[in-house]
Amino acid sequence: MTLQDHKLSQPTEASDEGLSRRVLGVPSITLMIIAASAPLTVVAGGVTTSFAVTGSLGVPLGFLLIAAILALFTVGYTAMGRFVTNAGAFYAYVSQGLSRALGVGGAFIALVSYNAMQIGIYGLFGFQLSVFLEAKFGFASPWWVWVGLCIVVVAILGVNRVDLSAKVLGVLVALEFVAVIVFDIVSFTVAPEGVTTAALNPAALFGPELGLILVFGVAAFMGFESGAIYGEEAKDPKRTVPRATYAAVAIIGLFYAFSAWAFSVGIGPSSIVDSSREFGPDLMFVFMTDHVGVLIADIMTILFITSLFAALQAFHNAVARYLYSLGREGVLPQSFARTSQSGAPWAGSVTQTIIAAVVVAGFALAGDAFGGAEAMLGDMSFLFPVLTMFTWLTNTGAAGLVLLMGLAAFAVIGYFRRMPHGKSAWVRIIAPALSGILLVAMFVMILMNFQLMLDQEQADVTTFLLPGIIVLALVIGVIWANVLRKRKPELYQQIGHGTEPGAYGTELIEVVGE
Repeated sequence: MTLQDHKLSQPTEASDEGLSRRVLGVPSITLMIIAASAPLTVVAGGVTTSFAVTGSLGVPLGFLLIAAILALFTVGYTAMGRFVTNAGAFYAYVSQGLSRALGVGGAFIALVSYNAMQIGIYGLFGFQLSVFLEAKFGFASPWWVWVGLCIVVVAILGVNRVDLSAKVLGVLVALEFVAVIVFDIVSFTVAPEGVTTAALNPAALFGPELGLILVFGVAAFMGFESGAIYGEEAKDPKRTVPRATYAAVAIIGLFYAFSAWAFSVGIGPSSIVDSSREFGPDLMFVFMTDHVGVLIADIMTILFITSLFAALQAFHNAVARYLYSLGREGVLPQSFARTSQSGAPWAGSVTQTIIAAVVVAGFALAGDAFGGAEAMLGDMSFLFPVLTMFTWLTNTGAAGLVLLMGLAAFAVIGYFRRMPHGKSAWVRIIAPALSGILLVAMFVMILMNFQLMLDQEQADVTTFLLPGIIVLALVIGVIWANVLRKRKPELYQQIGHGTEPGAYGTELIEVVGE
């Protein structure tokens, strides 16, 4: 093969400048990880849902247990990240640790899951903003109008430098923390039954409701693993990403546990379950209205909406970088590898925007134009975007990401078995094996309780179709990888190795561009 032939055979456009380099530090990546988890949304919605569904006071300790499991996962995950830097993250890890075919399958799971999380959150965003504006200003508007405007803003940030997104998300996350801390302080001040530690009793956690607590709690951490996605844009990938990931797990776990405990103290341990069932996510805002006034409650409602926006941007960025990585290596059309002069994966960003717009339009038409909302929910039809779009898609996305983390944990073992790099048995085998087993078990529990997660009295087609999409993505990815192995064996060999010297990464792009 001549040099010219070699250039033409590569799956990356010569005009591709690659992602921004060395622009993100530990604080920036940590904040983007936390933004995906949406702290205020979790405390207002996730905590109350967990109390309501499980009927247990063990929710605060459940967050700590989940954080411990994810910290175990982080041990091997970040250790492998010191040697594998790729915007595809899970895709590259599974490819190099298990097999290229499973890596592509994992990448397809990631694309489905991150898209599902992001698009599902649009449903709650549009609903909350529409209801708030009508309640405060008497301005009635369809939920999808605000989603459409939000899609445009997310798209604009998505095609600009990643550090711009990081700055915006940093401000929003900081405001979220302030809002929740204020709520915590008020809760401990009110404390109708005293500052009790009833919710911190291990007996409340290790009971028959343990499985449900884990199933509903793990969704609150989704996005914590996304730090590796920014490895190529980190100032020092070998140090920045591990530090940011550990920091995010610790901050999220402790913050959620403390705030869930504060919630139980503020409402009262004997009332928190019943009140959560009665008011749902509105409980926080009803509580703040009663004890500090409407103005503070309204500010917190606005911050709740901006919390959702921050998560939307974070998941959008994740999808864009997965598409970039897959396009760069030829797994998907090479046009997905195009980046802007500022180093943003604009092709992947635009693609995610189009996907979101199409799915939102589908739900809007089904609910409003075709009368699906009224037919399904009757007088509760105004909740259509929350009970369908948000609930269906975010639970599907969470299930997929838990499965993906389980695969990645076992991929760490496979990778270090071939290349130990001097790591201890704890890093190479023990921690990844324990976390992998626990994560796969958690995925099975999610499947077993999926009907409950969708709040369905009886199982219907969505109970099986939605998790089936995750499995289907894995199968399609594996099949496509095998097609590539037969048709383009040289390309197949480079799967998951996009930034290694001699692969289809930035080093080659620079040569081709000369």
